[in-house]
Amino acid sequence: MSFNMILSVTYDEINESNTFTNGDCISGHVTLDVTKKTKIKSFRIKLKGKIKVQWRVACSRGIRPSSKGYDDEETLIKSVQYFVGGDLGTPLLTDHNGQPYSNTIAPGRHLFPFTFDLPQEKMPPSFKGVHGKIVYFLEAKLTRLMRISSKDRIEFTFVPKPNPSNRVAQDDFTDKSWTFQDGIVSNIKAGRKCHLGEGLTVTGTTQNTSSSPVRLNFRLCQVQECCAQNQHWSHDSQDVLIERSDIIGPFRTANVTEVLKIPCNIPASLLNCRLMKVEYKLWVYLEGKHSFDSIVFGVELLPPRQQGGQSSFSEQSRSTSQASQVLHSSLLCGSPLPADIHHLFTK
Repeated sequence: MSFNMILSVTYDEINESNTFTNGDCISGHVTLDVTKKTKIKSFRIKLKGKIKVQWRVACSRGIRPSSKGYDDEETLIKSVQYFVGGDLGTPLLTDHNGQPYSNTIAPGRHLFPFTFDLPQEKMPPSFKGVHGKIVYFLEAKLTRLMRISSKDRIEFTFVPKPNPSNRVAQDDFTDKSWTFQDGIVSNIKAGRKCHLGEGLTVTGTTQNTSSSPVRLNFRLCQVQECCAQNQHWSHDSQDVLIERSDIIGPFRTANVTEVLKIPCNIPASLLNCRLMKVEYKLWVYLEGKHSFDSIVFGVELLPPRQQGGQSSFSEQSRSTSQASQVLHSSLLCGSPLPADIHHLFTK
């Protein structure tokens, strides 16, 4: 009978959303199926979190078109536990009887349990964007003498706890004024922060001094930025939502109040990462020929608010993780940005 080995790693879910946060324990086991007696050189389980960015840009080199690649990587967390082997003095995991595992495996199925403690320190959430990703995973690796190593890996979703000091104040607004073409004046206030799933308030007045009816458009956009080698950046913008005010008649002044419903299934702002940023900008502009005139607000989107002693961010995190994986391939709302204001996204 030919030799066959199957290695797999799984973890235990601890909540309905199948997510983990700061201070949680992540437990599971590595399953090893072998058809013949075999000897192991080393056998370990690793927990790791990392940020990785990568993209290519076109460049001119002679007659033939070419491109240049940029990439960078940063480790957020790394912890390794050994069942067998490891460096001299490395503590080894033991079986349910407290005995070390043998480096000789008998035919059959064997389970090797493990437990990792996630740190209390702040770490960014799981995220997959256009040119970068933040991933957390468990990886098992078994090595034999004179044989190719066997590996298996499984990712898990990490959602950090909300910062208690990062609260949304009712009077925390940004106030801006802008004079559009034809002398149309808008004084707009927009909230600086908002929790996912809640409403972002935009208020103000607009004085229509033209002979045509007008109305304001509110467009919330996500901007992803990735940095590699400390000098090269890649930008990508996506529409999150589009709302329109009521029509303002010619030669009239109107009060404008809009509550923009922020979706739950988008990533929160990511502002504390060296290699990657996720920011949100609110554009306020007039329809039609005035669309290249705009007021721009920076908005920080926070994880869903804690409710009843339990974090609602945990209940939403699965859909958030799924949405972040596909956000770069499809717009969440409406059509792409008008060409006449798209250039404003570049720094």
